[in-house]
Amino acid sequence: MKQPITGYHKDEEDHWVAQLACGHNQHVRHTPPWVNRPWVTTAQGRASMLGFELECLKCEEGAPPDDRP
Repeated sequence: MKQPITGYHKDEEDHWVAQLACGHNQHVRHTPPWVNRPWVTTAQGRASMLGFELECLKCEEGAPPDDRP
C-alpha cells in the first residue's frame, strides 16, 4: 500500500528514515549500487520528496504505528 512521506528523522546509526502518513517509518538510504536515492543526502532533496508515496509493507502486514522521535 502506497503512503506519502510526511517527514524525516535519523535513526541511531545516523541513517535517514522517512515518516509516512500511515504512522510507519521506512529507511530511505542512498547506498549505490543497491539503492540509488541521492535526494536523501540534502535537505533540499528530502524536502522535494515530501508527499512522494512509498510502498509500505508494514501497512500490508497490518502492523501498528511505529514510534517517532
